[in-house]
Amino acid sequence: MTVNPTRTALAPTALVHEHITDAIKAPDLLRLSDNVVLARFETLKVYAALGAVRTLLERGVVRPGQTLLDSSSGIYALALAMACHRYGLGCHIVASTTVDAAMRAQLEVLGATVDQMPPSEDLRLDQERRVRRVRQLLTEQPGMHWMRQYHDAVHYTGYREFADLVDRALPDAPLVVVGAVGTGSSTGGLVRPLRRRGRSVRLRGIQPFGSVTFGSEDFSDPDAIIAGIGSSIPFDNVRHDLYDTLHWLDFRHAMAGAVGLLREHAVFAGLSTGAAHLVAGWEAARHPDHMHLVIGADTGHRYTERVFARHHEALDPRTLKPHQITALADLAPPWSVMEWKRRRFDVRRETVPAQAVASPPASAATPTPTSSSAQESPQAPAPLAAPTKEDPAS
Repeated sequence: MTVNPTRTALAPTALVHEHITDAIKAPDLLRLSDNVVLARFETLKVYAALGAVRTLLERGVVRPGQTLLDSSSGIYALALAMACHRYGLGCHIVASTTVDAAMRAQLEVLGATVDQMPPSEDLRLDQERRVRRVRQLLTEQPGMHWMRQYHDAVHYTGYREFADLVDRALPDAPLVVVGAVGTGSSTGGLVRPLRRRGRSVRLRGIQPFGSVTFGSEDFSDPDAIIAGIGSSIPFDNVRHDLYDTLHWLDFRHAMAGAVGLLREHAVFAGLSTGAAHLVAGWEAARHPDHMHLVIGADTGHRYTERVFARHHEALDPRTLKPHQITALADLAPPWSVMEWKRRRFDVRRETVPAQAVASPPASAATPTPTSSSAQESPQAPAPLAAPTKEDPAS
């Protein structure tokens, strides 16, 4: 990307922060092209952890000095440890086998107790082990509070600040948010407040192959190290009917996006950011009248050896494009895209009959971690069936 030397940004207002979480929670906004902006975080989930911990303390659910417990594959662990450090709480992390030595050292110095799972090439087994360990700890030490980042909607609250920032920075054009689905809280926590304000916001979600979240569990990606953007177990915080489009990418395509982002824009970011960068480039070319906001969840340090040291192996992003499908039965690696159309999806059942799920009247609806308001999906289509040989249509 060639930068116009005559185009300068206003000097930022200097602030002295009281805690590191205030300094790093908000992203830097970087223009990648005329209609693509990157929200680059040092660690995205500081918003989620701070908002959740602050809300739980205000509600009296968590007491000063109590120990907070959760499972994590990386950046949420660090964010929660920082939030506990800020508010004087104990922290216990059941860590994925993918958590590296640098991350573990930071957690331990911050005062967190770290239970790390043994080496495993099976990410589903790693996740199941973590859940079992969490339940064991709760039995042994019932005074702990389980944060349940995958299921407790309190993690949506912190992203309202992010929505305020985006609304001010990109106030006019129709907006397309492109980001990894993960727990659902970051993308959902951003688009819900914006849509409630009347903004036109489309949401493009990204998944790895092998995730149950949007029906790709029958596939495997032997090189996958981006477990945090998908899941082998259902996440209640994922509100499927917020998403307009879904992209499924394999490791090599995410790597191409990450290496391309560094090469083209000097931005060193993680694999989920790389995947979002690749998707946003394809989407932006098809929708030049929309502003595309790429969610860059973290830096690239965790992926130095597996991705950036192998940069000569990276595919050329300019040569890549997705397989466009209309039904989950047609899903295929290495990159598929489908118009999701804000449908509901029950990952705990093999299929969801089209007539089985109807939105309750607005006056009777009770918010749950898996529901969204009628305002956000005014014409939501019938629920989407999971792929079966008998009924391939969606």
